[in-house]
Amino acid sequence: MSVLPDALVIDGLTAGYGGGDVLHDISLEVIEGKITCIVGPNGSGKSTLLATISGLRRPRLGSISYRDRSLVGMSPRQILGCGIVHVPQNHSVFREMTVRENIELGGYLLDHRQVGRRRAQVEEMFPAVAQWAGRKAGSLSGGQQRLVEFARCLMLDPELVILDEPSVGLAPKVLRTVFDAIRLMNASGKTVLLVEQNARAGLLLSDYGIVLEGGRVRLTGTGQQVLDHPEIAALYLGGTVPIAAPAGGEGS
Repeated sequence: MSVLPDALVIDGLTAGYGGGDVLHDISLEVIEGKITCIVGPNGSGKSTLLATISGLRRPRLGSISYRDRSLVGMSPRQILGCGIVHVPQNHSVFREMTVRENIELGGYLLDHRQVGRRRAQVEEMFPAVAQWAGRKAGSLSGGQQRLVEFARCLMLDPELVILDEPSVGLAPKVLRTVFDAIRLMNASGKTVLLVEQNARAGLLLSDYGIVLEGGRVRLTGTGQQVLDHPEIAALYLGGTVPIAAPAGGEGS
């Protein structure tokens, strides 16, 4: 993709569930300090890939390395300790707890003094979240809860933020707020890897794009290159035409 350094390198990854493999010989790189967006039809293995990176699934074959350190065999807690956080697809706030309590949970590996200091930094980045501090998290809208999740995931000051479908279930008018928050995280120095159902918005947001289809990488390039590919519409209009890398371009 680039001559810039790779934060995350996946090579020959095969993984799945008890019923069989979902990912087949996946190889890709996530570039340090950039936003990379993975798109693809339902069932293409996008969420399985993220879960395998973060240690929630074990690969059957292949390697996953972060800054030249193998993640294979590590527990999710150990991977978190490497500076990698994963925000899941479904809303994960504790509804009966306050917003501030939810955020502080993200710093459970820190001591008490560090929690307060880091929470203040996160609330400075997301001032709206600070305004909601005393409210029950369950009283917030879906978009507001997503911002609380973003703030919570930053409590450990991660280097790589993995986001699974950050816009899922949100009204179109809320998407700008969520995507602006992703840009803000990236501008603060975080590498971002996201899976996004809204392919156009996700690819326009991102420096790099990856298309998964049938558990395999079908296309890579810059976000705009992937968006402009002549066969991308077939994928998102329900077509079954396999995506081939453009001649002379950046392909899988």
